[in-house]
Amino acid sequence: MKLDTLLHQELRLAIVSFLANDIEWASFNALIEVTESTKGNLSVQLKKLEAADYIKIKKRFKNNYPLTECRLTETGKEALQNYIQELRKMLNI
Repeated sequence: MKLDTLLHQELRLAIVSFLANDIEWASFNALIEVTESTKGNLSVQLKKLEAADYIKIKKRFKNNYPLTECRLTETGKEALQNYIQELRKMLNI
């Protein structure tokens, strides 16, 4: 039994778990609010999740302001499901 080390970090797990709740696209600001993270830390963790293809990041402008949005990919959904299964095995539940 081995947990996905990328998801086993608290903030990354919080991001992926939030996005797994049928959220098509979540804004950077919504993720800051939900995770209670700093902008810098959230940005670093999003880049790590994007590099693993767990999330997709879209950057654009809305009313002349930058807007960063994220969504969970199929790879990310599968990784979260596998993580939960492994955790259940470890806990015998």
